[in-house]
Amino acid sequence: MNLPEEQPRWPLDAATRPRQLSVPQVVLTLLAGGAQAASMAWPLALPNPLAQLTGLQQGQPVWWLQLLALAWLARLLSHNANWRRAALFGWLFGSAWLVGTVGWIYIAMHTYGGLPAPLAALAVLAFAGLLALFYAAAAGFFVRLVPLDRAWQALLFAALWLLAELARGTWLTGFGWGASGYAHVDGPLAGFAPWLGVYGLSAIAAWLAMTLVQMGHRVPDSERRGRAGALLIAVALLLVPWLLQRHTPGASDPALSSPSLSVSLLQGNIPQDEKFETGSGVPLALHWYAEQLQASRTSLVIAPETALALLPQQLPKGYWDALQQRFGSGTQAALIGIPLGNYQQGYTNSILGLQPGQTQAWRYDKQHLVPFGEFIPPLFKWFTAMMNIPLGDFNRGGLRQAPFVWQGQRLATNICYEDLFGEELASNFLNPAQAPTIFVNISNLAWFGNSLAMDQHLQIARMRALEFDRPFLLATNTGATAIVDHRARVTRALARDTRAVLVGEVEGRKTLTAYAWWVARLGLWPFWLLALSLVWRALRLKPRKISA
Repeated sequence: MNLPEEQPRWPLDAATRPRQLSVPQVVLTLLAGGAQAASMAWPLALPNPLAQLTGLQQGQPVWWLQLLALAWLARLLSHNANWRRAALFGWLFGSAWLVGTVGWIYIAMHTYGGLPAPLAALAVLAFAGLLALFYAAAAGFFVRLVPLDRAWQALLFAALWLLAELARGTWLTGFGWGASGYAHVDGPLAGFAPWLGVYGLSAIAAWLAMTLVQMGHRVPDSERRGRAGALLIAVALLLVPWLLQRHTPGASDPALSSPSLSVSLLQGNIPQDEKFETGSGVPLALHWYAEQLQASRTSLVIAPETALALLPQQLPKGYWDALQQRFGSGTQAALIGIPLGNYQQGYTNSILGLQPGQTQAWRYDKQHLVPFGEFIPPLFKWFTAMMNIPLGDFNRGGLRQAPFVWQGQRLATNICYEDLFGEELASNFLNPAQAPTIFVNISNLAWFGNSLAMDQHLQIARMRALEFDRPFLLATNTGATAIVDHRARVTRALARDTRAVLVGEVEGRKTLTAYAWWVARLGLWPFWLLALSLVWRALRLKPRKISA
């Protein structure tokens, strides 16, 4: 005979399970998703005493808020036996989180791209809603597969959350901006970054969120020992990073530091609606950047993405020759953002490096392009045709391009959101003897106005600094222009939306973190395999109908 399928002991009982979707649950889920977005970079300026008490500093990550926000979703799933409703909660949470995180895309499409406001808003909602499907799938599969064993429930949630984060960050060119791990660039979990990277932090945070929820459940006496064990593990996860930070390979070895390099980071603050205008923004940029490049006295001067918004052959006569002559001798070098190419061969978003004694300029071409901004996905030319975005279809550069070597430093450059892809930056560490000592990012975030995009981009660079134990230099058009040391501390920064030069010192590093070592060789496959094996194990533990 067929016996009825055994019901899991968790969710606890039918009385605790909502039989229909309630408005308060929907509203609270949307608010929780918004709170997770805010945890990446707090959006509001609070009175100083309150900010110090809560840690809610404008533009800074808030690790505890991320855990509490995700714990709300975990709580909903733990009291839900309907996988379709669970998927809906996951989608609502993910949509609110992603709209709150990347809502500044609206500014680029409407304010500067000229897309009608309703279409721009709809595009943001559609983009967030599509990406949120990954989290809907994670939530639905969790309720569908949830095993009896309480310890495996938290592990399953962490595994599915990790799979969703990996899929969002890598599939279809990937867009992992605002991944939950970025909220932990500060806080007790930050010490895991040199070992597990941002995806590892996302998985640990998910496990902690579900475990926090489980602590509030009633359990029989036979399971209290297991809950105490989970509590001890949770406490250890908050304490172990401190020990890991102290024992990161080479963390305190001065022999693994490179000589200091004096740098000037140029922030031109050219308005985005004038940046490509030949009668306003272009001559202003050409004059100001040439003036600063000529006047700089530091070892290295860096101009941001498309600082010179013309192709070299379009520059005024003698302009580029004067720059080459300026850095062709002496003890100074320059990195300058400029588009390259021609109509026949195509264009690249590039950096040219000038230094004494070279026969031709060093070159870096951006390889991870922004969809719709730098390349047009198939079947979407009609969409980009509605916007006024110049130079919208670039060629890709190679994955591993030679660093810019200068005064004992190997500078690995990246442009705009390329610093989002730590697994790609890790490829530079395959040969430790040739690994970069400093990262340099040049960007133009003026596309997104005075928004959280600047703060979020800074937190992304800080996470890369932790993962690779490398300082990060950020030279941007409007902000955030900053010097980040290898411990992710912002040592110097310019005020946003100002025309200024940031002068400072940066110390390169020669260490090889565990994360850099294994990701350079294996990519993110260990995460995929571990998460999938945990899901498979949950399937094995899932109660099934018994035939007799």
